Amino acid sequence: MGFISFRSRLRAFQTMRCDPPDPGFIADLEFLENRDLDLSVRLGAMLGFNALLVTIGTHPISASPGAPLSLDAPTQPLLVLANLAAIVPLVISCALALRAMLLGEEFDADGLEGDAALRQRLFATFIRSIDAQARLLYHAVRWTVAGGVLNLLLWGAILYTKMT
Repeated sequence: MGFISFRSRLRAFQTMRCDPPDPGFIADLEFLENRDLDLSVRLGAMLGFNALLVTIGTHPISASPGAPLSLDAPTQPLLVLANLAAIVPLVISCALALRAMLLGEEFDADGLEGDAALRQRLFATFIRSIDAQARLLYHAVRWTVAGGVLNLLLWGAILYTKMT
């Protein structure tokens, strides 16, 4: 992937600034920036929550022998493999959250003349980025719920085998 210069975007912003923007444009831009910030906070929280769930999910493998949720790999290989499989949805969710956080609002200003066209392209890019982040967050939440449910079921199975 080649280096993409920020220069063209800077020139586009300078063109938009030549005419003082109307208050409606500023209000629209602030609305989109606040929505983007809101999604970023949610994605960061989701990533932190997933990290906690992955740590909790590995607990049966790393627990001290004799602990209620401990697993012994030589004698309980199926439960150990199931425990590792139950963590996979959480890892997928982390990857989705990271992908959403790395999305940017980059737009191509080539071929556009005038500040109105540039502002429209800026809004379209912002909205596309917000929609993509929201979609990835939606899927990340789904994968997190699936991983959480699998881990809870696995913990129930571990406790059941210890009690019987």
